[in-house]
Amino acid sequence: MKLMYINGEFTKGMSQGEIEVSNPATEEVLDTVPRGTAEDIESAVRSGNEAYKSWRKMGANERANLLHEVASKIKSHQKAIVHLLTLEEGKPISENEEEVEWVASTFDYYAELGRHDRGRVIPPGESSQFNFILKEPYGVVGCIVPWNYPLMLLAWKVAPALAAGNTVVIKPSEVTPLTALYLAEHCFDGLPAGVVNVVTGFGMETGEPLVRHADVPVIAFTGSLATGQRIASHAAPMMKKLHLELGGKDATVIAEDADPEIAAKAVAYAALLNAGQVCTSTERVYIPQTKAKQFTEAIVEHVKSLRLGPGLEETTDIGPMVGDTYREKIESHVADARTRGANVLTGGQRPKGFDKGWYYEPTVLAGVDHTMLIMREETFGPAVPLMEYTSFEQAVELVNDTKYGLGAVLLSEDPKKIKTFFEEVKAGTIWINDPLTDNYAGPFGGMKYSGGARELGIEGLDTFRETKHVHWDFNMEDKDYWYPYHR
Repeated sequence: MKLMYINGEFTKGMSQGEIEVSNPATEEVLDTVPRGTAEDIESAVRSGNEAYKSWRKMGANERANLLHEVASKIKSHQKAIVHLLTLEEGKPISENEEEVEWVASTFDYYAELGRHDRGRVIPPGESSQFNFILKEPYGVVGCIVPWNYPLMLLAWKVAPALAAGNTVVIKPSEVTPLTALYLAEHCFDGLPAGVVNVVTGFGMETGEPLVRHADVPVIAFTGSLATGQRIASHAAPMMKKLHLELGGKDATVIAEDADPEIAAKAVAYAALLNAGQVCTSTERVYIPQTKAKQFTEAIVEHVKSLRLGPGLEETTDIGPMVGDTYREKIESHVADARTRGANVLTGGQRPKGFDKGWYYEPTVLAGVDHTMLIMREETFGPAVPLMEYTSFEQAVELVNDTKYGLGAVLLSEDPKKIKTFFEEVKAGTIWINDPLTDNYAGPFGGMKYSGGARELGIEGLDTFRETKHVHWDFNMEDKDYWYPYHR
């Protein structure tokens, strides 16, 4: 059993049993972790609060050096982390190598950003005054991390939170807790005790007590809309700062001028990365009616060429889904689309020859429309639904016809279409010809029901800082605008 990490020590805490962690490629149990309780959350928060007293006052240089040390240790353990991540979550090795690189670089990035920025000085109203803005940490931040990018999305929260002077309590997904505990053992061990705490467990038993805790002023969560709404309802009475990234139903529009072969590769990558289990996965593809045949054939041919298999095999393009429940969801979406008249052009079933593992064939559908679940609800699986449009204006309207607004992709070299797209589409990230590529300095997050949070960039740091304005008059003297008004 891998133990929880509280106040710099590994412990079973007050856990009530164990949680099995399985390999999605084989369904074999990899290890177990404690089934944490509200009492464990209480211990972790108490530890975080105690550590916060000194961590928030630590000099910027020392704190930056400690965060760089975390990054350095992640790099030195990269091979082991990638291997464990592949066993635990299922993505191919190449995708996990990229994830771990992002984790290390995120700590390096925020180490320097935290050293560089604390606020600003503003012009005073009078010559005897001094006005400045301070950006201050909140205290203990609750970081609730999903299973699809269990380390990268952890880093996007933990690194800026620590750089801002907060301490953290991490609640990893019960599906993928092993890698978070590995970081605690090998990479966070140089931080002062209590600065980082990791409590394993189920959402209702550990996540909800973390959200409800009076001494946790900030909750940073990535996950489903339903869970985000539940978190918001619990947090509202305590006026907590919420950092919610709640997924999406992202679209890709292929313009008439796009090259079919390049478009096919871009769409496949955007839709099938991590078996489609990405919040920014392309889950709706709009193709011009005038060239529908060309684009459809190119996409189908390319998707058919991709290899499904275990993530540890170097020839694998697409790994298993993380669990059977998630596979059943895409199966229900495909079945609904078929019932409503869609055609499955390739895939659409569990692959033959795989006795174990939660695999599902990459699936391309044509003839879909917005009455179908696969075009309305988050599928989170390896599906490429194609819908035709008659004009670019209609395509933009279709992209916006969703309650989500996380990201959107356009494949085109037409500057007028590109300008129209990024001005009219309601989404937090617009990708032109390079889907799902992020930038450490560029804020990531959504609009509408996608939650409105921002990770990365200075915006990601500011999420974990509250603003204080200091108005200082050097002259302590009677002001002519004080009482009494009639002197």
